[in-house]
Amino acid sequence: MSKKAIVIPNAPAPAGPYNQGIIANGFLYTAGFGPQDPATGKVPEGVAAQTRQVLSNIEAVLTEAGATFADVVKVTTHLQHLKRDFAEYNEAYIEFFPTPYPVRTTVGSDLYDILVEIDVVAAIPS
Repeated sequence: MSKKAIVIPNAPAPAGPYNQGIIANGFLYTAGFGPQDPATGKVPEGVAAQTRQVLSNIEAVLTEAGATFADVVKVTTHLQHLKRDFAEYNEAYIEFFPTPYPVRTTVGSDLYDILVEIDVVAAIPS
């Protein structure tokens, strides 16, 4: 198996020993992204704005790999306040994903000073 790392400046830099994405066996696997703006490091207020920023960060990695949100097959989302923020998160999420929607797991997690973290798996178009 060959692996290709994705490391780009227009997505938040890894905070540890990992890459923003890995391409392996025709799939892109992204790291879990938070809502940091890669240019400023700032985090927007509210779960909807944070979701949009997270998905913009993921979009940069998808683009680098030659994929789009239409190629995403699996999404995992962590919400700091699952019950409180789910509806608002879901409204922002729908803005990015065309139908048929990917499968998704959304869980409540203890996040570090953010409201949402998302990672995806995408099939790389041939």
